[in-house]
Amino acid sequence: MTGSILFLLIIILGGVAWFFGRVKANRFSATVTKRGAIHSLPTYHGWYVALWAIGPALLFLVIWSIASPALVTDAALASPAAEQLPQDQFARGAILAEARSIASGQQAQAFNPLSQGMVAPYKTAISYYQTIGMVAALLLVFACGAFAWLRIKPDLRARTKIERVTMMTLLLASLIATITTVGIFASLIFESARFFSMVSPIDFLFGTEWNPKAVAGPRGETGFGAIPLFWGTVFIGAIIAMIVAIPLGLMSAIYLTQYAPPNFRAWMKPILEVLAGVPTVVYGYFAALTVAPALRDFAVSIGISGASSESALAAGVVMGIMIIPFVSSMADDSIAAVPSAMRDGSLAMGATKSETIKKVLIPAALPGVVGGVLLAVSRAIGETMIVVMAAGLAANMTANPFSSVTTVTTQIVQLLTGDQEFDSPKTLAAFALGLVLFIVTLLLNLIALRVVKKYREAYE
Repeated sequence: MTGSILFLLIIILGGVAWFFGRVKANRFSATVTKRGAIHSLPTYHGWYVALWAIGPALLFLVIWSIASPALVTDAALASPAAEQLPQDQFARGAILAEARSIASGQQAQAFNPLSQGMVAPYKTAISYYQTIGMVAALLLVFACGAFAWLRIKPDLRARTKIERVTMMTLLLASLIATITTVGIFASLIFESARFFSMVSPIDFLFGTEWNPKAVAGPRGETGFGAIPLFWGTVFIGAIIAMIVAIPLGLMSAIYLTQYAPPNFRAWMKPILEVLAGVPTVVYGYFAALTVAPALRDFAVSIGISGASSESALAAGVVMGIMIIPFVSSMADDSIAAVPSAMRDGSLAMGATKSETIKKVLIPAALPGVVGGVLLAVSRAIGETMIVVMAAGLAANMTANPFSSVTTVTTQIVQLLTGDQEFDSPKTLAAFALGLVLFIVTLLLNLIALRVVKKYREAYE
């Protein structure tokens, strides 16, 4: 709590520094009459002072939060109560960790009597070093803020400095995103290589039996054939879901852009896009409790035997509803981006509105529509919760939509649930599945972006 209050106080003081820096810049800018004598606007001077006040203090807090725990522990060990601690390093560390948790309010009572004796020294040390950190941070705010405020002059290149800081911040953010992606891919590669050293890649990619075990069977079979998982992923996410999402998404985009009144469109478009923000667990409940039983009863009523309450059709239909905004939004933007001259020219030549949509607008907007569909497919094949709750866990090679199937993401969850041994092929198979899914999703996104980029300029 103290850290949060201190952070909020530093931000408030930064706002005060921004105000005083802007006031000073306004004051001398009013006295300068020579054109071009003021390099930066007063707002940039205010941000210059605010960054100087906030930046060093926050950097100090980060460093202090890393260094202070060791200082607190050393201070607690220097107290007389530490003389009763055992010499065994493991036991001593457990006692100190428990005492620290109690002193910081994370734990109510001690399970070890020796821990209770260390609570008071820990509280004293924590309070002491928190006070030092708070005082030092506030002194940095005032000292650095005053230094920046005194440097404000008409010829100070505050705008250049602020833009440089902004550029470095954006560069750092992009580097973090890129490094994170590379790290994820590298971890998948490393763990997948361990898996493929135990299981043949041919058996994994082309095998038709999925029954993962920690060791091979008596006949040498492994049960790591992932074809049923790949088929289930394609069947639910790329076939059934797309049969639902593409027509509904495309028709809704056509209606909202060509037929709907402006007031109706202003209400309906945000409501439609709310579907993308609904948590997938809500869709999962809807699929498991409403859609799946209704589809099972329908299948029984028309004479389909063996219909399951956990079916690929139930998961695919609800998943298709979930990704309608992905198709609709990009189709909407693509159709709206078609030049009005093309539509007006078609109408002027005697074509009806529906003929203009079919023969002119849809072909012109097709690259954007295709890009939206590919992005929707990549979203669908990575879905987990709906499949877990509505499609089941059986790895079946079947084209019957009323049967239970499973997907790659569902099996990843199953393989990594609970305590697992990360040196067995059963657990490492999750990383191999994740690598395949990562590559497929990446390729779909690259293809979608390539299609949109290649053809978008033809109508700009």
